[in-house]
Amino acid sequence: MSADETDAFLGAHETGVLSLARTSEPYAIPISYGYDVSDRQFYMRLVSSPESEKRRFLASDPEARLVVYDEADDTYRSAIATGTLVRIDPNDLTVEEIEQYGSAKRPLFEIWPSEKSELDIELYRLDPESISGRLITVSREK
Repeated sequence: MSADETDAFLGAHETGVLSLARTSEPYAIPISYGYDVSDRQFYMRLVSSPESEKRRFLASDPEARLVVYDEADDTYRSAIATGTLVRIDPNDLTVEEIEQYGSAKRPLFEIWPSEKSELDIELYRLDPESISGRLITVSREK
Protein backbone atom coordinates (compact mmCIF):
# COMPACT_ATOMS: atom_id res chain seq x y z
CA MET A 1 0.00 0.00 0.00
CA SER A 2 1.13 3.56 -0.56
CA ALA A 3 1.83 5.85 2.41
CA ASP A 4 -1.58 7.53 1.94
CA GLU A 5 -3.37 4.16 1.75
CA THR A 6 -1.51 2.94 4.83
CA ASP A 7 -2.43 6.12 6.74
CA ALA A 8 -6.08 5.72 5.76
CA PHE A 9 -6.02 2.07 6.87
CA LEU A 10 -4.43 2.93 10.24
CA GLY A 11 -6.82 5.83 10.78
CA ALA A 12 -9.85 3.62 10.10
CA HIS A 13 -8.83 1.00 12.65
CA GLU A 14 -8.47 1.23 16.40
CA THR A 15 -6.92 -2.06 17.54
CA GLY A 16 -3.68 -3.90 16.91
CA VAL A 17 -0.99 -5.98 18.52
CA LEU A 18 1.84 -4.14 20.25
CA SER A 19 5.05 -6.17 20.41
CA LEU A 20 7.83 -5.17 22.77
CA ALA A 21 11.35 -6.62 22.84
CA ARG A 22 14.30 -6.32 25.13
CA THR A 23 17.48 -8.25 24.48
CA SER A 24 16.17 -11.59 23.21
CA GLU A 25 12.85 -11.62 25.08
CA PRO A 26 9.62 -10.72 23.20
CA TYR A 27 6.24 -9.66 24.58
CA ALA A 28 3.03 -8.96 22.61
CA ILE A 29 -0.37 -7.61 23.71
CA PRO A 30 -3.60 -6.55 21.99
CA ILE A 31 -4.17 -2.80 22.36
CA SER A 32 -6.46 0.04 21.31
CA TYR A 33 -4.90 3.13 19.76
CA GLY A 34 -5.54 6.54 18.25
CA TYR A 35 -3.61 7.53 15.10
CA ASP A 36 -2.66 11.04 14.05
CA VAL A 37 -2.28 10.98 10.28
CA SER A 38 -0.63 14.41 10.13
CA ASP A 39 2.36 13.46 12.29
CA ARG A 40 2.08 9.66 11.78
CA GLN A 41 2.12 8.91 15.51
CA PHE A 42 0.10 6.47 17.60
CA TYR A 43 -1.45 7.24 20.99
CA MET A 44 -2.43 4.58 23.52
CA ARG A 45 -3.47 4.05 27.12
CA LEU A 46 -1.81 1.00 28.60
CA VAL A 47 -3.09 -0.58 31.80
CA SER A 48 -0.99 -2.89 33.95
CA SER A 49 -1.10 -4.48 37.38
CA PRO A 50 1.76 -4.17 39.93
CA GLU A 51 3.62 -7.40 39.15
CA SER A 52 2.63 -7.77 35.51
CA GLU A 53 4.96 -8.74 32.73
CA LYS A 54 3.64 -5.73 30.80
CA ARG A 55 4.79 -3.32 33.51
CA ARG A 56 8.26 -4.90 33.59
CA PHE A 57 8.59 -4.60 29.81
CA LEU A 58 7.36 -1.00 29.71
CA ALA A 59 9.84 -0.04 32.43
CA SER A 60 12.74 -1.38 30.33
CA ASP A 61 12.36 1.09 27.40
CA PRO A 62 11.84 -1.74 24.91
CA GLU A 63 11.86 -1.61 21.14
CA ALA A 64 8.26 -1.46 19.90
CA ARG A 65 6.35 -2.72 16.88
CA LEU A 66 2.62 -2.25 16.28
CA VAL A 67 0.83 -4.57 13.86
CA VAL A 68 -2.66 -3.72 12.58
CA TYR A 69 -4.43 -6.11 10.22
CA ASP A 70 -7.76 -7.12 8.76
CA GLU A 71 -9.30 -9.32 6.13
CA ALA A 72 -12.37 -8.94 3.95
CA ASP A 73 -13.32 -11.71 1.57
CA ASP A 74 -10.11 -12.50 -0.33
CA THR A 75 -8.24 -9.31 0.61
CA TYR A 76 -5.78 -9.11 3.50
CA ARG A 77 -4.31 -5.80 4.66
CA SER A 78 -1.71 -5.10 7.29
CA ALA A 79 0.45 -2.27 8.52
CA ILE A 80 3.52 -2.40 10.72
CA ALA A 81 4.95 0.55 12.64
CA THR A 82 8.35 0.17 14.28
CA GLY A 83 9.85 2.70 16.65
CA THR A 84 10.13 4.11 20.12
CA LEU A 85 7.41 3.95 22.75
CA VAL A 86 7.43 7.14 24.82
CA ARG A 87 5.61 7.49 28.16
CA ILE A 88 3.67 10.77 28.33
CA ASP A 89 3.13 12.62 31.60
CA PRO A 90 -0.54 13.69 31.67
CA ASN A 91 0.56 17.13 32.95
CA ASP A 92 2.55 17.67 29.74
CA LEU A 93 -0.30 16.91 27.32
CA THR A 94 -1.17 19.41 24.61
CA VAL A 95 -4.77 19.91 23.44
CA GLU A 96 -3.93 18.00 20.25
CA GLU A 97 -2.56 15.05 22.24
CA ILE A 98 -5.63 14.96 24.48
CA GLU A 99 -7.76 14.70 21.33
CA GLN A 100 -5.64 11.76 20.12
CA TYR A 101 -5.99 9.91 23.42
CA GLY A 102 -9.73 10.45 23.08
CA SER A 103 -9.47 8.47 19.81
CA ALA A 104 -7.79 5.54 21.58
CA LYS A 105 -10.80 3.41 22.39
CA ARG A 106 -11.24 1.61 25.69
CA PRO A 107 -11.75 -2.13 25.38
CA LEU A 108 -15.39 -3.18 25.32
CA PHE A 109 -14.67 -5.57 28.18
CA GLU A 110 -12.22 -5.59 31.05
CA ILE A 111 -10.76 -8.58 32.88
CA TRP A 112 -8.23 -7.74 35.56
CA PRO A 113 -6.59 -10.16 37.99
CA SER A 114 -6.09 -7.31 40.52
CA GLU A 115 -8.20 -4.70 42.24
CA LYS A 116 -8.82 -1.69 40.02
CA SER A 117 -7.13 0.53 42.62
CA GLU A 118 -3.87 -1.37 41.98
CA LEU A 119 -3.95 -0.83 38.22
CA ASP A 120 -1.51 1.56 36.62
CA ILE A 121 -2.92 3.49 33.64
CA GLU A 122 -0.23 5.21 31.61
CA LEU A 123 -0.29 7.19 28.39
CA TYR A 124 2.15 6.34 25.61
CA ARG A 125 2.99 7.60 22.16
CA LEU A 126 4.63 5.44 19.52
CA ASP A 127 7.01 7.53 17.42
CA PRO A 128 7.54 5.28 14.40
CA GLU A 129 10.87 5.17 12.61
CA SER A 130 9.10 3.27 9.86
CA ILE A 131 5.53 2.49 8.80
CA SER A 132 4.75 0.04 6.02
CA GLY A 133 1.53 -1.36 4.63
CA ARG A 134 0.63 -4.40 2.58
CA LEU A 135 -2.42 -5.50 0.64
CA ILE A 136 -2.71 -9.02 -0.69
CA THR A 137 -5.59 -10.49 -2.64
CA VAL A 138 -5.82 -14.27 -2.69
CA SER A 139 -7.47 -16.15 -5.51
CA ARG A 140 -9.60 -18.95 -4.11
CA GLU A 141 -10.52 -20.76 -7.30
CA LYS A 142 -11.88 -24.23 -6.81
